[in-house]
Amino acid sequence: MAMLQELPREKLNRRGASSLSDTELLQALIGSGGKDNDFKQIAKSLNAVIQKVGADKLTIDDVKSVKGIGQAKASLIFAALEYWRRRLIKQTAPLIDSPEKAAEQLVFIGNKKQEHFVVLTLDGARRLINCRTISIGTLMSTLVHPREVFSPAIEDRAASIIIAHNHPSGILDISDEDRDVTRRIRLAGELLGIRLDDHILIAGDSFVSVC
Repeated sequence: MAMLQELPREKLNRRGASSLSDTELLQALIGSGGKDNDFKQIAKSLNAVIQKVGADKLTIDDVKSVKGIGQAKASLIFAALEYWRRRLIKQTAPLIDSPEKAAEQLVFIGNKKQEHFVVLTLDGARRLINCRTISIGTLMSTLVHPREVFSPAIEDRAASIIIAHNHPSGILDISDEDRDVTRRIRLAGELLGIRLDDHILIAGDSFVSVC
């Protein structure tokens, strides 16, 4: 008589997680399927989506796009994935939870002779995703539009951003223009659902927060 094949959760309990394939791990997480899709097929489809999109860029909408996965199950799967990303993948990324830590990422613009405008994109745990220079201006001014600021944030699927620019004059006085840029970027972020955490001004080895 043929032995019944172990279900993924039973196999995990008996042999450990390392004995399961990627698809079996997803099967264990999914648990059960629906009338139009069994859990094995759901797991295979989800695994294909993850491989196509990338685990680091997967969204809950990507998970919900898989036939047989509804809102509740998608939330469970995505929460597990996000916890894994924060605790395992992102541990090497610096935590930017203060102006001082943001300034550490911005020392490269401190002594520039032209004004550089930089965006730090952050995940939901305020870990750094990316640091991009989006504008280099003339000696004393640069033109910054919310479109250029939030384009990398949307690409990175950032939860929040920090903007920064240097003062080539070496003077760290906060100007009305600095405050106006902060206000415009914050309002644009509220519309997009991407929070502005801070606006940092850099001059040499010194910095000041506009927010």
